[in-house]
Amino acid sequence: MGIFEPYRAIGYITAGVPFSVQRLGTETFVTVSIGKAWQVYDCAKLTLAFAGPQLPKKIRALASYKDYTFAAYGTQIGVFKRAQQVATWSKHHGKISSLFLLGDHILSSDIKGNIYVWLFKGESLNLEPVSHIKLDHKFTPTCIVHPDTYLNKVLIGSQEGPLQLWNISTKKKIYEFKGWTSPVTCCVASPALDIVAVGCADGTIHLHNLRYDEELKSFSHSIRGAVTSLSFRTDGEPLLASGGSSGVISIWNLEKGRLQTVIREAHDASIVSLHFFVNEPVLLSSATDNSIKMWIFDNTDGEARLLRFRSGHSAPPLCIRFYGNGRHILSAGQDRAFRLFSVARDQQSRELSQRHIVKRAKRIRAKEEDIKLKPVIAFDCAEIRERDWCNVVTCHMYTSRAYVWRLQNFVLGEHILTPSSVHQTAIKACAISACGNFAVIGTEGGWIERFNLQSGLSRGNYVDKSSESLTAHDGEVVGIACDATNSLLISAGYHGDVKVWDFKAREVKSRWDVERFITKIVFHRPNGLLAIVADDMVIRVYDVVGQRMVRKFEGHTDRITDACFSEDGKWLLSSSMDGTLRIWDVILARQIDAMKMDVAVTALSLSPAMDILATSHVDQNGVYLWVNQAMFCGSTNLNNYANSGHVRNVKLPQLSSKEAYDGEQNDKNDKDSTNQHDIRKEPMFALLDHQIPNLVTLSLLPRSQWQSLTNIDIIKARNKPVEPLKKPEKAPFFLPSIPSLSGEITFKTDTDASTEGRDVKSNGQTNGTKKIDLSSQFVKLLQKFAEEKNFSEFTKYIKGLSPSSLDMELRMLQILEEDDDLEVLEKKPEFASISLLLDYFIHEISVRNNFEFIQALIKLFLKIHGETVRRHSELQDKVRKLLEVQSLVWQRIDKMFQNTRCMVTFLSNAQF
Repeated sequence: MGIFEPYRAIGYITAGVPFSVQRLGTETFVTVSIGKAWQVYDCAKLTLAFAGPQLPKKIRALASYKDYTFAAYGTQIGVFKRAQQVATWSKHHGKISSLFLLGDHILSSDIKGNIYVWLFKGESLNLEPVSHIKLDHKFTPTCIVHPDTYLNKVLIGSQEGPLQLWNISTKKKIYEFKGWTSPVTCCVASPALDIVAVGCADGTIHLHNLRYDEELKSFSHSIRGAVTSLSFRTDGEPLLASGGSSGVISIWNLEKGRLQTVIREAHDASIVSLHFFVNEPVLLSSATDNSIKMWIFDNTDGEARLLRFRSGHSAPPLCIRFYGNGRHILSAGQDRAFRLFSVARDQQSRELSQRHIVKRAKRIRAKEEDIKLKPVIAFDCAEIRERDWCNVVTCHMYTSRAYVWRLQNFVLGEHILTPSSVHQTAIKACAISACGNFAVIGTEGGWIERFNLQSGLSRGNYVDKSSESLTAHDGEVVGIACDATNSLLISAGYHGDVKVWDFKAREVKSRWDVERFITKIVFHRPNGLLAIVADDMVIRVYDVVGQRMVRKFEGHTDRITDACFSEDGKWLLSSSMDGTLRIWDVILARQIDAMKMDVAVTALSLSPAMDILATSHVDQNGVYLWVNQAMFCGSTNLNNYANSGHVRNVKLPQLSSKEAYDGEQNDKNDKDSTNQHDIRKEPMFALLDHQIPNLVTLSLLPRSQWQSLTNIDIIKARNKPVEPLKKPEKAPFFLPSIPSLSGEITFKTDTDASTEGRDVKSNGQTNGTKKIDLSSQFVKLLQKFAEEKNFSEFTKYIKGLSPSSLDMELRMLQILEEDDDLEVLEKKPEFASISLLLDYFIHEISVRNNFEFIQALIKLFLKIHGETVRRHSELQDKVRKLLEVQSLVWQRIDKMFQNTRCMVTFLSNAQF
């Protein structure tokens, strides 16, 4: 086990598998595939209802019915009731291509021409198919549809072009349609009887009458590509929606026989599914661009507008970084999108707006892809000025201008940072000052310039006067960093020169040469350490103030892609194209963990709390999260993790937090499964059964509870009623009551009467023969656990008492009549209880448990019984022992804190 273990992946919305829509009561749900897992969205707001378990292979087809979900992966079909797998259907010998729901039957077809019919009814699930249909070897099924009123009959489209009508009950072919000499890609039944719409690979749509085998109408897409999905509108409007491989949705008017409207660039990739909701003008679409969208037709011109959507990156992310307190991740991808992901709640994830891309594209008649900004290659952010002005600056590929973003409104900022250099070159690096007022950018031509984020105006450039080119660096600027006090600016050039500038004067203060080509730099502001990544796959750590190399880490065998410091500066994480992610201990100057993945890491970021690590990978559209086990385990010894010579193989985090076990895993021998079970039960780290030396353990009680003990007199005085209590009114004469000296009326119940009668009858027998114990539960527990010399249960009891109850228990132990005779005094139960309480305090202070609670309790005890302790020598001896134990424990704590303060002061002086 290593420091970081897989947790989950975020940013995945849907994959290239047709979704399944079902209606339960008044709500509609859609089930989508996200690779090896599936998710269910509530269509009311497209919120995630729940996620299915992880499967061993990618899902190839989906179907759903009520609480059941059917997922085909490989040659098997998993049957899930909600998120729990209840059965596995395995009869196919070829890869399953489609699933179709027909009543209480599921039809599954594979690429070898086999169609199996599976029955599911109630809680009973048959593991064997009820029937099997073998198609001709020249007929490869691509889609299945059930025309309305055609009992037990399905229409099957083929890769070769023809269509066949089969009776699944009798397993006979009823009729074969010739087709249109083009592969059938999709087929859907219309609200009109006997009519189906067939989409072909050549981009044509055919409305065909099955009853007479006649073609009614045909449409053709103007954009090249296959028809991938079809859906009829069912609210009375004669419309047909078709989607193609170009990402365009076309709406056809069936009465007029022409194209009514086009949703251009509805998706950035091929459309997978379309579905009109029943009796609603709402269209649901999904595509391979990792998005699902809902369109509503409520305009007078018949055009559709986007109602709501969920989307993620359609191309792998290039840069990621935790923002704020670690609950959000900023991510920039090759799809030209700049996104904010929520680690806790997926519905809070969103794409930052680039100012009315759709409207501008329509106005100038251009594609949205051409208007969007180029992919982000580097960015920096500062949370301190989030509410004032733009607090994020981005550098874009092949772009000579930098852009700012207002993260509070999730929009592109109003200023564009353009360098004032004569030769405009692409911007390669950027940084925001610690105060959040300035942004510094570096170009490919070696130019460095500072801008004010509030106004967007230039505030001077950094020029090395010793350089002939009158620029900051002779080559490309690969990295810029600002220190914590806005006094220094660090810049690195591609040719290996690192320069430290005076931030305000813009003059070079110091420089050094790495003698290698630099690809990336990472700066840690609190301790002033600069990590330099060079082309020789070696990471060098420099002290910026001391201008010397303090650490050198070697181990990567391929190009290093990214690196980052932990928040406390003790760890340095790095990733490489060799597939490894290594963790280096900066203080110990050695590698403490390394893990190898099947897919190389392209970017990484560690949260400020150091509890979650985020990574992005080659050809992966999501962001993967890893949990820091050292934050949640009892052991903090680094030797428990992988040593410097070992690299452990790990798998990427799953798309779902749950894991399903298929039939292949159950086929393993019992010995292996037993060993795996034992390994899982064994704790990875030894739990601490003792306290850390020289430290104390707190009670974890609310601060108000133990602080109230020390101020109980003030609280009582404050809560004292202003007016005297009023006597209650006289009770009616017919209600029996019990007389009292205070004048309060207490009504006599039947229980009191019967008890009084029994007391009268047994008078004289009970008195003198049975002694009544008037001790409270507090005193009984104290005496019991003092004999056992284990006060843990007693501490648990008094921690559950309120401050006023605990004050009352201590005051009940007061000795009202002081006696000078020690023998007489020792016989009093109050004296024995006070002595046991002092023993209890000595024990708890010596073991350093519940430290702050016991201190407050001792103060209250001395306030009440201080005079009694002062008068009696036996109690004085115990108090002296308590003082010695208290002083010894506190000296150890104070010494430890003094060493800590000295270390902090030394580091602070060394830094500045």
